[in-house]
Amino acid sequence: MAPIIPVIMCGGSGTRLWPASRETMPKQFIPLFGDLSTFQMTALRFRDDPRFTEPVVVAHDDFRFIVAEQLRVVGLSARIVLEPDRRDSAAAVAIASLVGAQSGEDAVVAVMAADHLIENAAGFRDACARAGEAAASGVIMTLGLKPTFAATGYGYIRPGAPIGATGAVKVEAFVEKPNEETAKRYISEGYLWNSGNFVFRAETMIDELRQHAPEILAASTKALENAERDLGFTRLDKASFMQAPKTSIDFAVMEKTHRAGVLPVSFDWSDIGGWGAVWEALPHDASGNATVGQVELLDARNCLVHSEDILTTVVGMENALVITTHDAVLVTTQDKADKVKSLVETLKKRDRAEATQHLRVHRPWGWYQRIDIGPRFQVKRIMVKPGGKLSLQKHYHRAEHWVVVHGAAEVTRDDEIHVVRENESIYLPQGCVHRMANPGKIPLEIIEVQVGSYTGEDDIIRIEDVYKRA
Repeated sequence: MAPIIPVIMCGGSGTRLWPASRETMPKQFIPLFGDLSTFQMTALRFRDDPRFTEPVVVAHDDFRFIVAEQLRVVGLSARIVLEPDRRDSAAAVAIASLVGAQSGEDAVVAVMAADHLIENAAGFRDACARAGEAAASGVIMTLGLKPTFAATGYGYIRPGAPIGATGAVKVEAFVEKPNEETAKRYISEGYLWNSGNFVFRAETMIDELRQHAPEILAASTKALENAERDLGFTRLDKASFMQAPKTSIDFAVMEKTHRAGVLPVSFDWSDIGGWGAVWEALPHDASGNATVGQVELLDARNCLVHSEDILTTVVGMENALVITTHDAVLVTTQDKADKVKSLVETLKKRDRAEATQHLRVHRPWGWYQRIDIGPRFQVKRIMVKPGGKLSLQKHYHRAEHWVVVHGAAEVTRDDEIHVVRENESIYLPQGCVHRMANPGKIPLEIIEVQVGSYTGEDDIIRIEDVYKRA
């Protein structure tokens, strides 16, 4: 059998992990369990295994440079396919199948989420390879986890008759998330957790999409046929892709097909569906507490305290979740953590930017973070990675003052080019055409002071941009 093509799906906004996860930087790209994000962990899972090809990543256009940068950091390359709009998992799986089919009629694809935590990488690869053997016969395989407790947050699979000698069995039914009593019954009857990881021949999935979801297949086919190569990315045609109905692959195909199989497997797995799952996955102290960042606890039990850059202290609490970020704090209890998604919806209705946007905003060239803002001024901290270059731009309503605190900046100001070094500054009058670049080999950091009648991001008039945003 030819090597399996791993396809990593980077959809989802991760609102249940707010405020650490937000739409502008969702959970799959956040290092919740150490120095690496779950996306990076997923991509690294297949390194140096000849049973698998270089991965394909399907991600929203907004995250193209985050995906590329996180792969670069861990020394990996991948084919990155960009969705111009979120159409749910069915369209993404259709694209994965069509991309896989480009490798040949017998191509086998393993589709997986970027936000799952699987510590046993070798066990996962072996499971995908075994599932691939069954998939080669025309079965759409999923990995079914043997339950370790009566989970109410996972869907379940009722297994059926064996498929050959691979250990795989047919799927008799996919069932929705149960209550606790039903979950206990499912476990006693041999049901499996539905992990949401699929392994199939590309042509098999295409055939099932043609039968059960022809509109999704047609839109995805046209979007890929009319795709453009842009800065190394495969950018799907927006007009075509928008014609795909929004629905999940479970509803579009898996609940309707007669070709579904499941491979029962046993390894630690979590879809990190909420802060409770993060607490379970992290190491605990003698009192059952899990902590990340600058945290001090006193007389606390079974708590999760996650802190970004600021000291967070908890005294005399049990089963608490305390999450602090630069601009928002969440305090709840383990049994109420499932209400975080509803909280985020409330914040959106009140037009709170914190619901969807981080204080640190990532750009292709690096990032910026607001330090202070008031009437007629704004102060930002800006980091430009080596080789990064901002767009050539101007502003109608503000002037800017840049102070270099680390590295050296090459600054274009109208017809002049200046090199501004550490502890030096440059003034950019309102209306001047300007650009900043980092020609060095170390990150460039500056403090930007904006002064004017309006300091919003929509007062950026891009004239030229190496990242094609102009």
